[in-house]
Order: sequence, then structure tokens, then C-alpha cells
Amino acid sequence: MGGVMREVGDWARRRKAFAGLFFLLTLGLGILIGSVISGRVGGNRPVASDAAMLPMPSPVQLSSAFAGIVHRVEPAVVNISTTQVIQNPVAHARPGDPSDPYGDFFHHFFSDPSMPQADRSLGSGVILDPRGYILTNQHVIEGATRIDVTLSGDPNKYVARLVGADGETDLAVIKINAGRPLPVARMGNSNGVSVGDWVLAFGSPFMLQGTVTAGIVSAKHRSRIGMPLQHFIQTDAPINPGNSGGPLVDMAGQVIGIDTAIYTSQQGFEGVGFALPSDTAIGVYNQLVAQGHVTRGSIGVSFARGRENPIALKELGASYGVILESVQPDSPAARAGMRAGDVVISVNGQPVRDGDDMVDPILATPIGQSVEVGYIRNGKRYVTPVLVANRDKLFPSLANVAASQPSPAPARKRGIGLTLDELTPELSAKLHLGNVTRGVIVRAVEPASFADDVGFTRGEVIVAVNHVPVYTVSDFERVLERVRPGQDVLFKVEGPRSSQTNQSLTLFLAGVMPEEQ
Repeated sequence: MGGVMREVGDWARRRKAFAGLFFLLTLGLGILIGSVISGRVGGNRPVASDAAMLPMPSPVQLSSAFAGIVHRVEPAVVNISTTQVIQNPVAHARPGDPSDPYGDFFHHFFSDPSMPQADRSLGSGVILDPRGYILTNQHVIEGATRIDVTLSGDPNKYVARLVGADGETDLAVIKINAGRPLPVARMGNSNGVSVGDWVLAFGSPFMLQGTVTAGIVSAKHRSRIGMPLQHFIQTDAPINPGNSGGPLVDMAGQVIGIDTAIYTSQQGFEGVGFALPSDTAIGVYNQLVAQGHVTRGSIGVSFARGRENPIALKELGASYGVILESVQPDSPAARAGMRAGDVVISVNGQPVRDGDDMVDPILATPIGQSVEVGYIRNGKRYVTPVLVANRDKLFPSLANVAASQPSPAPARKRGIGLTLDELTPELSAKLHLGNVTRGVIVRAVEPASFADDVGFTRGEVIVAVNHVPVYTVSDFERVLERVRPGQDVLFKVEGPRSSQTNQSLTLFLAGVMPEEQ
């Protein structure tokens, strides 16, 4: 019996070993077959599929495109700073500044509330002619006594003259004389811009000259934001105060808009900016350069914008159109037989669905030529040619009032904009000027004057001009008379004591004597 049991045990052990060996062989064969089949399937995938492989774009392509545009356009973008002189600032006079080193003494004895004060603002512009013609916004230069222009990479300031301005589009043209041909930007066709296109905005936001921002065109033909003739390109390229008048540029490096306005509740960028399209800007620029003002055509009708009531139109027998509210007597429309209550449905064969559809083709027609106007009256359709006339003559109250020509700030004969007194030892002691006991003290600085440009402030003591000591006002004027226009002039100035060193500060102010003083 024991022998039988031993045989059974040996048989079981042999069976178990055989089963293990069989399992290992089966597992290895399966792995081998799976690898071969998988390799064959993987190798056949590109042949079996007709899908195109996606290329990996270069991460610097768009960046390089932006940089190339900036390189071409930025030299033609300018910084515009304006000064508006307030001639009667008494109502705006403020008490002495507590941080003023002269305190109440200077406020009571040296300030003059009748002296003009300056209100300064900042904007941008773009050079469109190498002779110095610059396009900007009217609100940038409106009311300015003087307009200063700074070019990219040029430390000098150039005084600009106003060529012309147009309030209805908020555009203006100014001109500088830099003595050399200037770089220019190319104007593009804003009609070819599509929503979603990349754009760059150039300008000087918050006094940061040479700033470029990027975004896309968010919308086109935005109206009812500003004046009736303003139809904007909307963009999310950051636009802030100081960008006004700067160019909005497409990826071809062409100006397709002039940055004009932002929508904001906090005086800063909130993702909604507006630029006047180049197609409008080109026409205005050409007229301002040619004649200093913009002449617009009209047929002598008026209507209410944004009040196209579909029920009223239906009752008048029209499915769309603009209802005329009035027709000027003896106007081209009146002579053509049109009346108030007519519904204009087409101009030159194009449907009129809102006021812009009617006005735009009339404005684009030269004065003296005709447009073909289709309208409905009492359910009947009429088509008649109507002459386009000068709108300013038909509607004198709507005549565009051009911005006034900036005039130089008032200054004394042979003066540079300084009101001076002789420094006495007693006055020096009261002003804590230390060892500075002789010279001429600045009582006031005229805004927008040469002295203001150089950097004079009240309370400073001039002790030398072009290295020649001056002790009296007569000394100062005698030395200054020797400086001819275009020559450099250097002023040695002593200021108040420094709170850190308790020493009087020595300054050197310099500039080029202007042609007209």
C-alpha cells in the first residue's frame, strides 16, 4: 500500500512541474505574438489613415511679426503735449502747499493770483507726410495755447501749428518743422478689416511714450457712441488716456484706425476701445490739409437717428427705411418734391435701413453732383435725382467750428517768461538760502514760455547766465540780450536748502533761445 502511495505522489509532482512549464511556454508565446501584431498594426497606421499630420508652429512667429511692425511704425508715432493758459485763474487759486519749502511767506509776498496758470494734457499722433504733417484727435489739441511734439528717439521738442480740425469726427492735423524728412506710416483700408484680426495700438498712455499694445478687432461699425458721423472699430487692444490720436495698425503694418475713445467706469482700460476707421480719417485728413476745414454735402433733410419704428414704417407702406422729419425750404430735396413724412428706402440703388445708409453715400458725393433717392409716400414708390449741396449753407447751425489757432503765451519784450526781483540779504535769510545773498529771484514763471520749458520754478535764484554773474535784473537782461535766437543759453541757479544736507542746491538749466521770445 505504501508503494502505491509513493507512486501516486511522484506522479502528482511530475504533473505539477509539467503544468508549470506549459504555463510559462504559453505566456511567452502570447507576449511574442502580441508584440509582433502590435508592431505591425502600429507601423501600418500612417498608411491606413488619410488624416494630415498637424505641424508644430514656431512659438516666435507671431512675436516676430509684431516686432517687425513695431520697427516700421513706431518711428512715425509722436507724443503730443499741449498747454492751455488760463488767463484769469483767480477763481482757481489754491492755498499754499504745505510741502512748499517757502511756506506761507512766499504765498503771501510773492504769489500773484492774477498771473496766468497752465493746464497741460497729453496725447499721441501719427506722421503721414515727411514734411511734418501729423494726424491726431481734435480733443488732444482743443483749446491749446501751444502744442509740443516729441519724436521717437529725438530728445528735442517741436512746436506745432494747427492746420485744421474737424469736431464731428474728432480729428485734427498739425504740422511741425523738424528740418529734415520724417518717417511716415502708411494708411490702410479699414473696409478690409475683419472681426478677429490682430491689431496693434501705438501711443503714450499715462505719459509712457513709445508704448505698443496688442489685441484683436472686437467689432466694426460701432455707432451712437460719439458724434453722428463717428463709426468706430472696436478693439480689445489696451487703450488708455494718452493713447488718443495714436494709430491702430493691422498685421500688414498699415494704419486702419485712429485711437479715439475708451469705454470705462474707472478712467482706465476695461477691454473696450474705439478707433475711427482709416477710410473716414483719410477723407478728413485730405480736406484739412487742402483747405483747413471739412466741407460736407447734404440734400436738406433731417430725421431722428435710432428711431426706425417698424410699426410706423409698416403703416406708411414700407418694410424698412428712414422717415423724414423735416425738409429744408428751398433745399435740393424740397426742389425735388420730397416732403416730411416720406420714407427714404434707397440711395443710388442701395437699400436704406438706418440713417447711416442714407447719410454716408450723400457725404461721399461731391458737392454739385446728384444722388438718386428712392422713397415711399402714401404707399407709392418714387425715385428722383437730388442735387448734393453744401451742408453748412443748408444748416448754418451745424457748421463745423474749427479749433482756434494756438497763439504764443504772452511775454514781455526781450523776455523769456520770468518775473524777477533782486535778492537782498534779508530776503535770502527769510528763504533760508544760506550763503546765497546776491542774484535775481524768480517770482513767477509764465506758462508755456521758454522759462517754463527750461524748468524754472518760483523762488529759485539766478546767479549767472552763460557763466557771467548777474546781481540785478538789469544785469540779467543785459546778458540775455547778447544771446541770439538759436544759440544755447545756460543759467546757473541756486535753490532752497536740501532737507538732507542742509546745503543750498545748485542747478544748471539750459535751452536753445527761441526765434520769438
